[in-house]
Order: sequence, then C-alpha cells, then structure tokens
Amino acid sequence: MGRPDTDRPVGLTTAPAEPAAPTAEPPRQRAPRRWRLRRFDLLVVAGYLALAALLTVGQWRRPERLFHQAGDQILFEWMLARAARAVTGAENPLYSTALNAPDGVNLMANTSVLGLGVPLTPVTLLFGSQAAFLVAVVCCLAGTATAWYALLARRLVRSRGAAAVGGLFCGFAPGMVSQAGAHLHMAAQFLVPVILGLVFRPDTDRVRRHGVLLGLAVAYQVFLGEEVLVFLALAAGVFAAAYALVDRASARRLAPAVLGRLGVGALVAGVLLAYPLWFQFAGPGHYRGMPFFAQGFRLDAASFTTAARQTVTGNARLPGLLSPNPTEENSFFGPALPLLAVLVVVRLWRRPLVRALAGCGLLFALLSLGPTIRVNRHETGLPGPYRLLTEVPLLDLVVPARFALVCVPVLAVLLALALDRVHGRPVRRAPRLLWTGAVVAALLPLAPTPIRTVPAVPLPAFVADGGWRAYVPPGRTLVPVPPVTGAAASPGTFWSARTGLAFDAPGGFFIGPRSADDPTAHWGAPDRPTSLLLRRAAETGQVPLVTDADRRQAVEDLRHWRTAVLVQAASAPDDPVRATVDALLGPGRDVDGAHIWDVRPLVG
Repeated sequence: MGRPDTDRPVGLTTAPAEPAAPTAEPPRQRAPRRWRLRRFDLLVVAGYLALAALLTVGQWRRPERLFHQAGDQILFEWMLARAARAVTGAENPLYSTALNAPDGVNLMANTSVLGLGVPLTPVTLLFGSQAAFLVAVVCCLAGTATAWYALLARRLVRSRGAAAVGGLFCGFAPGMVSQAGAHLHMAAQFLVPVILGLVFRPDTDRVRRHGVLLGLAVAYQVFLGEEVLVFLALAAGVFAAAYALVDRASARRLAPAVLGRLGVGALVAGVLLAYPLWFQFAGPGHYRGMPFFAQGFRLDAASFTTAARQTVTGNARLPGLLSPNPTEENSFFGPALPLLAVLVVVRLWRRPLVRALAGCGLLFALLSLGPTIRVNRHETGLPGPYRLLTEVPLLDLVVPARFALVCVPVLAVLLALALDRVHGRPVRRAPRLLWTGAVVAALLPLAPTPIRTVPAVPLPAFVADGGWRAYVPPGRTLVPVPPVTGAAASPGTFWSARTGLAFDAPGGFFIGPRSADDPTAHWGAPDRPTSLLLRRAAETGQVPLVTDADRRQAVEDLRHWRTAVLVQAASAPDDPVRATVDALLGPGRDVDGAHIWDVRPLVG
C-alpha cells in the first residue's frame, strides 16, 4: 500500500488537518484542493438511491404489509402524519391531543422527527403516511451515504471510488439497515458528516460564518434525532482528544478556530432550541427517565464478527441471541471486516488520523457491550467502560447497543483510506488487486437484503372510508378495542396515521408520565381499569367475570376518554374481548368490516 502520503495536503472530515512532511513546496500547496461535481458523482448517488429503494421493496404499493418491527413503523407513520397536520393546520408541532386524548402527547419528548416530517408534508398529503415513511427510509439511507461520500471525496481521499465505498458502508452497514426499518431518528444521519466537516475544518478563517452554519445544522439534527447528536458529540470529543495526543502541533494550531466555531454554533443552536428543549423537559406531558432498563440493551462481544440477519450471509437465529432485538444489530460486521480494519490500522499507523480513529472506534465498541461484558452468550463478569456512564445524567438513558453505530463511519473511513492508498496514486498492480480484493471479500457478505415485512391487520372500511364520522361529533373520540396502553402495537395509532389524524383517540404508542402527579416515564397512557380488564381478556383468551362495579367504572372511563364509539376490527362472536365489552356495555353491531358500540347514550 505504500508509505503515508507526504506529498499532498490532507483536509480532515473528523479531525484537525494532519501536517504534511517537511517539503520545499510553498505553503499554498497545503490548501484544500478544489472539488467539482462529475458524472461519476451522479452515478454514485443514483446507485445509493436505487439500493435504498430496493431495500424497501417489500412495502411499496402494499398497504397490508409493515416492516418486521411493526409497532415502531406505526409510531413513525403517525409522527409523519402529525407533522403534515401541523404544517397545514398551523398547529403546535411539539404537542398533540390526537393521541392519548384528552391529555395529549409531548411530541418533543418523543421521537417526532419533525426534520423529516415537515419537508415530507407534500408526500404525506398526496400519498399517505406509509409512502412518506418509505420515502423517509430511502432518504435516510441514501442521504447518509451521499453526505459521507461527498465529505470523503472532498477532504480525505483522492479516489472517488474509494469515497464511494466508504459512503456505501456508512449508509448501508448492517446497523443502519436494521435501524432504518424501525427507527427513523437513528437512521437519519445525513447531517453527521456535515456537522463534523464544519467543526473540524482544516482552515482557520471565517470562524463566525462556519459557526453559524454549525449551529443551524445542530439545531436541525435535534429535530431529526437527539440521540444521534449525543453520540456525535461524544465521538467528536473522544476523537479530537485522541488526535490532539498524537499530533499536538496541529491541535495547537487549529484549536482556537475549532473552539471559536463551537462557541458560535452553541450560541446559535441555543437560541433556536431554547423553547423546544424547555418544552421537552418541562412542558405538558414531560417525563423523567425511561420506561425500560436501558442498560439491559447491550451487545454480545461475539456480535462484532457475526453476520446480521438482514445480509446475504445472515440467518434469523444467531443474531437474535447476540443482540437485544432485530433493530439493534448495530455491530454485526462479519468475520472479515474487523480483521481487515486491524490490518489497515497497522499498515497506516503512522498517520495520526488512523490512530485517532482506531482509539475512538475501539472505545465505542467497548461501550456497546454494556456494564458487564458478555462473550458468545457467556457472562464474563468483566466490567465494561459503559459502567462509568451509568450515573451521568442523560447518558444513563442511552441504549448501550447503539454506541456501536459510531464504529460504522470509523470503519468506512479506514476502508476509504486503504482503497485510496492503492487507487489514488501509482501503485504496482499486485498490491492494488490484493487490497481491492480484500475489501470486496470483507464487504460482499455484508450486502443488505430487503427489509423483512410482516402482515398488518387492515383498516376496517368503517374507519378507512369515514363511516365513523356519523358517530363522532367534534370534541369526542373514537376508541379502538381493546384500547391499547403500554408498548404494544396500537391500532388507534395505526388507524390515526393512515387516515391523516382524522379523529382523536385515547391511548397509543408513545412515552409519557405515569400519571399527572408522577412524571416517571411510562409506555403509553396511564392505565385505566377498563383498559386493564380488556387487556386481560385479550392476553388470557378468557372472558373475566364482569360486575356492576366494572360496568360503572367502564362508563366513568368512557367519559374520561370523551368516547363516542368503540370500534373493533376483525372480531368474531366468540372473541373474548368482544364478549367482555358486550358484558360491560351491551351488545354492539357489525358495520362495514368492524364491530362497533355506540356509547353516546351512555356517556351523555
């Protein structure tokens, strides 16, 4: 692969610029080279878009299908539909009573992805929430790959082919694909290279201008996904510290400009985000903590050398044993890629950039293993570095498994540097073929497959065609049966999203406070007695004994929800939930593919 470059300037995307070796060339040679758009660039972006579209092929024009983590897709479809409603209706984008009626949901404290929902409003209005979700997935994957490609090609490597491979891995690594099918807020990483490029510019001029742009980018990222921004800030800090240790001269030279840009950016972002962040942490519906044990969501160390299930060599069994769930397969790089990365680090160890990348990637890989390290399903009892973060505010709420996502761009940059070494300058044919073949052999087994889908219970015609409108006057709600609370897939959320939030409903899939007096985080709305009774019938398959006290409580709960009609889809006369509602309220009737109970006479 040859010796480290000493004959050209190097601008960094994620760190201060490396110093060139002593040379007789004038200082102007150290300025970043001019970058121009070429036909190859358009082909690369088109390829990214085509691959992203291919991965979502299981749902296009198939409203009866959802990605395998159906509840998460339903939530994000609803968020996209809510963003469109906020735009067209000039409503508060940070809060809504369309779910959890009558109390509402603090959307800023949930993953509202307004940064996607607002610009996708035309798609949502014209084609519906499912189309908007799929377009968002395509934009997140292809957009992340494109942004990294542009930054790699402009700052780090001469070979655009090498940059294309790096961008491809950044956008379509196993962890990105597993997140994209469920968590838009984690897949939307196209601003990450933009922010890094603004922070770690190789020049020291126009500090205020770049600081303002940095503040705008950070503010926008908050409305895409705050968790990604937390990982970005941590990774950038660790990388900068590591780089400063190995190249102190460059760090001293660039530190004033970097700190200046950070200061201006913090001021701009602080002004823009002051009210949204206050609303998130102190506004109506805010909560404290998380409704799940975040530290339990960790990775097995063996997962780093295993293939993810959404790859051509993966299977459905082993990844499920090494990761918390199918959406958190963030570390599945296969057996060849980690080995290749080690070889690249050894070969390019003289470059401060490579040493800093290696240290950053290793630390975040260890953090993803959680408080104690597990290897191939065996508890070693060894403490992991994540244990140091368990008492740090905000960081104690981060899912440990997602720290491994930081390893994706680290590996991508190393791959790009390796390929650029043999393709960006004259190199003998044998080394070029050797390293190119090694990269191909490491990446081909990780080629993603279309995201798996599962069937969805279709909307009853009574809901889809608007038959409910004759029963639900303004100010009243439609209650799906059973009224789902907790983290289960919510038909109310699904129906609301697919109808463009045409009606208000209680419950839903979101995070909120346990009660009006207890801000402890809780999945969904606070449980009411009737919800618990119907949930027990659904879970046990048996009709509980219904008393007069239960009937009085049901009427009280319906009045709390401001209910006009209860609706159950795809029910049969022997369904235990249906029989329980009949025992509480009297018999319902079948209307347009649904079984309904008109409770307006009861509720008043």
